[in-house]
Amino acid sequence: MSQKIHLALVGSPNSGKTTLFNALTGLSGKTGNYPGVTVDRRLGHFHIENKEVHLSDLPGSYSLHAISEDEAVTAKVLRGDMDGGIVPDGIVFVADATTLERSLPMLADVLHIGRPTLLVLTMVDELNARGGDLDLFKLQAKLGIPIVGVVGNKGLGIADLRSRLPQFASWARASNLPARETEARFQWADLVLADVTRHPLSESQMTRRIDRILLHPVVGIVVFLAFLALFFQAIFSWAAPAMNLFSGWMDHAADWVLANLPASLATDLLADGIIRGVGAVIVFVPQIALLFAMIFFFEASGYMSRAAFVVDRVMGWAGLEGRCFISLLSSYACAVPGIMATRTIPSPRDRLATILVAPFATCSARLPVYAILISAFIPNTTVWGPFTFQGLTLMGLYVLGGVSAVIFAALFKRGMLRGASLPFYLELPPYRFPSLRSIGLQVFRRVRVFLKDAGSVILIGSIILWFLLNFPRHQSPADVAPAIAHRAQIEQSYAASIGHAMEPVFKPLGFDWRINVGLVGSFAARELMITTLAQVYAYEDTDGDFAGFSNLLTKPDPQTGEPPMTFASAVALLLFFVYALLCLSTVAVVRRETNSWKWPIFMLTYMGAMAWVAGFIGYNLAK
Repeated sequence: MSQKIHLALVGSPNSGKTTLFNALTGLSGKTGNYPGVTVDRRLGHFHIENKEVHLSDLPGSYSLHAISEDEAVTAKVLRGDMDGGIVPDGIVFVADATTLERSLPMLADVLHIGRPTLLVLTMVDELNARGGDLDLFKLQAKLGIPIVGVVGNKGLGIADLRSRLPQFASWARASNLPARETEARFQWADLVLADVTRHPLSESQMTRRIDRILLHPVVGIVVFLAFLALFFQAIFSWAAPAMNLFSGWMDHAADWVLANLPASLATDLLADGIIRGVGAVIVFVPQIALLFAMIFFFEASGYMSRAAFVVDRVMGWAGLEGRCFISLLSSYACAVPGIMATRTIPSPRDRLATILVAPFATCSARLPVYAILISAFIPNTTVWGPFTFQGLTLMGLYVLGGVSAVIFAALFKRGMLRGASLPFYLELPPYRFPSLRSIGLQVFRRVRVFLKDAGSVILIGSIILWFLLNFPRHQSPADVAPAIAHRAQIEQSYAASIGHAMEPVFKPLGFDWRINVGLVGSFAARELMITTLAQVYAYEDTDGDFAGFSNLLTKPDPQTGEPPMTFASAVALLLFFVYALLCLSTVAVVRRETNSWKWPIFMLTYMGAMAWVAGFIGYNLAK
């Protein structure tokens, strides 16, 4: 039986810690949360010398004197206050060789814990390329702990590091340490670095020249806006072929089930409730993967820190810091990963304020609803150049959501979340070309987490919706056309009863019971609004897309002579969707991130009220 060794990987953000973890563990690494808190944990294991090494990649931290949830978790794990009281057998401290002065004060904190510690210096190739030189033997003697130099993205030094990990018991413990006070630790770091530096690191001319542009108060904003344009273009356009492919696969799978299995409720549930329900999640995997790939790429390249610095001037008006924009940016693909990204925000008030407004960002799940309604009721008339009324309307909905997020964040920060702000500090790393392998591994793990968290909620919601639309059972005469029989079933279902019960609330917005049923379906996932309406209107989507559905919305009903929707009710529905929290996945993740039902209920209430007021105003102005 192999011996288990528990090691903790510690270091500051941008130190190369994640790249090193991926190089050591590969696909064996798993991402989850620490028990009782919503901070990412990455766990990996591998075997060497008949020993099973368990490696925990702790959140990036600048100090063990925690001011953020991430830093608090790092300190607790090292003390043995988490993970069931397991104390790491050894600590692997990761530091960027080009910015060693920023890591040494925290290293002193770690060494005071008294556990066997190994220092891993990353970016040693970049240090040499920029003319810097450190006497590693003298540094090892000064610190009293072993040192290994690596280049994680090229695999250099990894084999040597692996061989040393099982020998943690032989790692020396530092004895010549400074006092724990902050000033003493920084003075000690300066003295150590001055003594071991043979040649000082020359300033990167490339970094300085690029920063003159990217950090410029005017040009930097222009570049950032161009970055956002690229970001949105990629998310909403580049992923389309893969999304269509995934959608086709799920449609074919559902059609195959219906064609080859005996006709029964179980078959209908499998095809419509489960396969198409899960497909609603899977179809957005390309967007989620592309979102995280771009975030990780720009993060590792060094630009994301600059973008946060530039945006801090804008976010400051709302009482938020620059790091909050990353979460809001992520929410434009999906609010779930956007809210999860708030974990890195040090201030609990800023984190909560960002969570409370993140759903205002126009997520990709709203796009099918926007596209159908705009194509049905907004003329495709050219306004100027390439701009049309339809395009400007879509842009206006995006802008409205973003502006509303900033305004409500400002209100919360000046009201119930009022308090002293934490200082905004941000490391600006040198520009680097990221490791594509490391980015790929991180994307894989994020997508896996997204499917596990969001997929389960949507699956349950889809099954519930199917039951509501198909019960109680209504038997139509045998000579009745299938579409008419289906319509009769829907009109006498539990879902229809719910829609009629909602009419007193939503009639002032121009919504009838069928739209109300669509709103019920959208709680499972916003994109289910369209598929729910298609079922309610007894419309068969035989082409695998929404072609023809927009015309159906304006076509008079043969029984009533009235169209399902009017221009005014469409405007009201568009505005309602901008503000309403119609997403069970978002509700679930807010509950998990805040560890309370108080805030998701508050969000459902205030966003619902805002959605109703906006829809009411829009309906009456558009009549």
